[in-house]
Amino acid sequence: MIPVAEPYLSEHDIALVNEALRSGWISSAGKFLDLFEERWSAYCDMPFGIAVSNGSVALDVAVGLLDLQPGDEVIMPTFTIISPAQSIVRAGGVPVLVDSDPSNLQMDVTQIEGKITGRTKAILVVHIYGHPADMDPILEIARKYGLKIIEDAAEVHGAEYKGKRCGSFGDISTFSFYANKLVTTGEGGMVLVRTPELAERARSLRNLCFQKQQRFLHDELGFNFRLTNVQAAMGVGQIERIEEIVARKRAIAAAYHTLLGGLPTITLQREETWAKNVYWVYALLIEESTGLTAAQLSSRLREHGIETRPFFLGMHQQPAFHRMGLFHGESYPVAERLALQGLYIPSGLTLSDSQITQVADAVKVCLS
Repeated sequence: MIPVAEPYLSEHDIALVNEALRSGWISSAGKFLDLFEERWSAYCDMPFGIAVSNGSVALDVAVGLLDLQPGDEVIMPTFTIISPAQSIVRAGGVPVLVDSDPSNLQMDVTQIEGKITGRTKAILVVHIYGHPADMDPILEIARKYGLKIIEDAAEVHGAEYKGKRCGSFGDISTFSFYANKLVTTGEGGMVLVRTPELAERARSLRNLCFQKQQRFLHDELGFNFRLTNVQAAMGVGQIERIEEIVARKRAIAAAYHTLLGGLPTITLQREETWAKNVYWVYALLIEESTGLTAAQLSSRLREHGIETRPFFLGMHQQPAFHRMGLFHGESYPVAERLALQGLYIPSGLTLSDSQITQVADAVKVCLS
């Protein structure tokens, strides 16, 4: 079975992990944590980085920094993983959804302004599947209405919007370093912020809100969201070769473009003129004329030894939120089509050129 993604760790990455182990600094302090935070925030052109245990809790911290009051609203795409919406709900807020742009799968920026009310506090942008969202209109709307912006950049390590890296546009941005990401620490995440005040508060929320003056006196409830020095060491090694990683992901996508580009039965991921797509995943949208759904194509590909993953299911279709009284009667037709007809095929960093050809050949056979 050719896996959808498999992490690639160099000998240098492993050597840094061994160095961290031998140092004895194996928990949530050590030089590699400092290096990881400094180098990733610098790479993303943000002043401060706060490493956390995964990308979902990075969103919990980011939304926590908004100080939402019950009923405050945050606009976000329906087409995403559940993490952003559940972070908003846990903070007492209300997610307000927009549909996707069918041309690039990102949140449809033309729908945002119509969703703003007197309770709107922020826009939570999720860059989807390695491609940036269209940030200029979002930034203009945020300035017009005095809204904060959180960027969920979990899927766009190294991606660029008009020459500027994703994760550098928001007041707060978040990253995931899960095993299938371009940079991985196994599990792990980071919150990037612009001000020392936000950085201090994020660090406090990450670490149970201990106080410097009296450690076990708590004015606020925090979390144990710490990343270990060992995990950070793994990440430091990959930051050193991030451009090589991005180049390989783009090369895999280019090969698939060549091999699958002539098929009328599928739509391939595109790259807008204003974007640099890092193709975190390589996504296919199956035309209804085939008579196949994504699930059916996935089943056929599995018989050929090809692993796939389905697209996200919209937040408005999640039973957990329906039981909370959210999104009843809401429909977002683009996201619904994406969930039904979309999947992604192997594109991990360990994928060989011969495997790319094998996957593409299997896709052609299964669609014929």
